[in-house]
Amino acid sequence: MKISDIDLEKELTFTRFDRMSELYPERTAVLYIGEKFSFARLRDLSERFAGALADIGVRKGDRVMIYISNCVQWLIAFLGVQRIGAAIVPVSPIYTSFEIEYMINDAGVETVICLDTNFGYVKEVLDKTGLKRIIVTNLVDLLPFWKRSLGVLFDKIPYGKIERNSHVYSFRSLLKHGPFKSHVDIDPWKDLSYILYTGGTTGFPKGVPGNHIGMTSYVNDVTDDVGGGYLKEGEDVYIAINPLFHIMALGLCMAIGLNKGNTTLLMPMPHVDAILETIQRHKARWMLGVPALYRMMLENDRLDYYDLSSLIYCYCGGDVLPTEVYKRWGERYGVPIYQVYGSTEAGHVTYTRIGAAPKPGSIGHPLKSRECIVVDPDTLEKVPNGESGELLVTSPYTVKEYLNKPEETERSYVEIDGKIYYRMGDFVSQDVDGSLAYMERSADIIKHKGYRVSASEVEAVLQDHPTVIGACVVGVADPKVGERIKAIVVLKEDARGVGGTDLTKWCRDRLAAYKVPSYIEFRDMLPKSKVGKLLRREIRDEERRKSSEGKKK
Repeated sequence: MKISDIDLEKELTFTRFDRMSELYPERTAVLYIGEKFSFARLRDLSERFAGALADIGVRKGDRVMIYISNCVQWLIAFLGVQRIGAAIVPVSPIYTSFEIEYMINDAGVETVICLDTNFGYVKEVLDKTGLKRIIVTNLVDLLPFWKRSLGVLFDKIPYGKIERNSHVYSFRSLLKHGPFKSHVDIDPWKDLSYILYTGGTTGFPKGVPGNHIGMTSYVNDVTDDVGGGYLKEGEDVYIAINPLFHIMALGLCMAIGLNKGNTTLLMPMPHVDAILETIQRHKARWMLGVPALYRMMLENDRLDYYDLSSLIYCYCGGDVLPTEVYKRWGERYGVPIYQVYGSTEAGHVTYTRIGAAPKPGSIGHPLKSRECIVVDPDTLEKVPNGESGELLVTSPYTVKEYLNKPEETERSYVEIDGKIYYRMGDFVSQDVDGSLAYMERSADIIKHKGYRVSASEVEAVLQDHPTVIGACVVGVADPKVGERIKAIVVLKEDARGVGGTDLTKWCRDRLAAYKVPSYIEFRDMLPKSKVGKLLRREIRDEERRKSSEGKKK
């Protein structure tokens, strides 16, 4: 059934979940560390959390940061925040205080939901931001008392120190509040559902606002068109491994799991044996992973001990799947790995369709709500089918600007034939049947373990060091993690005693672990254009040549 605009306006992400909770109240919505949360229970908890948020002063339009790992509280918070018309600001739980301070101020966040292990980072930025409320939880807060006690007894649960005061709240205690039953008028076009952060070309992360209709559009596309007759409503099982703060993971969790009446097996950490055991025990049929995860699963020493025959619909996102991994998986399990492609700005964009073996390098066909064109990056003229060009994406449903960054908006969004397109920065070719094949990415983006790392952001942090006058960051190909991060650094002439270890620590104190360079090389100068622009592509090409020469030897 085709979803019309009026359906999108009536049925938001959380209202479709509510409908599933009425159809399948006793069906397990989420299985988390052995604890089952039925659709009815999850809805009740989200309504109670929404009521508590409203009671402590969170209002429609407010921004609430979710600074926690995958856990059932993440989904309760998401659903609860949406119910009161506020917007979530999901961030990685491994971000440092340096990173979250900028995002809190940029997005105007007044409420943050964090793990007790992250409370210290939030406390550090309290006086430098407009934060009014801190809601603290632990990964096992909603498990039965006996499970929490065993975890403490065997020292399996990390805990952090919390300082209690009038603006610090316990997540678990807020769930004792009465359910939120007020009606909130949400304009799906104008009201924000989320603000996600992605790397910026100027060194600062960019806030990407997403409205309700934008999210509903691609979630419904995946549920009704991609899943189509393959998804078994009220019967299927999806394993959620990727972090929910990522748009791909949250979208799949809603599309295949919560918005289709199906069970989501929510993994707190990507431990391979735990993933394999969970797939086997609960007969998962759907999965999303990154290339590094599929490789780790195939290389696991105990893989033969697990029965993964239930797993039929395997998707890969975050980067293009290496042909070697694709072939090994197909040979071992007799099913293909399908590709998912998108971005924070454009949402879910393409999927390889179920029913036919994906072509090598294919990132699939555009979703119904997304329009893709391939153009010459300099002229913005469309290129013929089969030729490489930059991918541009538009949708009538998405917000087409960055938060508080008009210059970044102007750089990344272009108008063609009366439509505003987002420049993906990736180079693809388009086949006559409309499918897209990946060619290469922009030099500014590094794909490390499925994460998109902005080279400019890492460069900006390095250049903040008092002895650094120039830095160039590139990705170095690595079959296990996609690319490793390498920094080429130029120091001041009078710099003394500063080495790679010092700069690595400098980065580690200011960046999430996956953004920290693996290698640091020192040079006297960096290649620049006549107008002084860093020629990052030259460094990148040089590293490719080194890699090729090393393989030949």
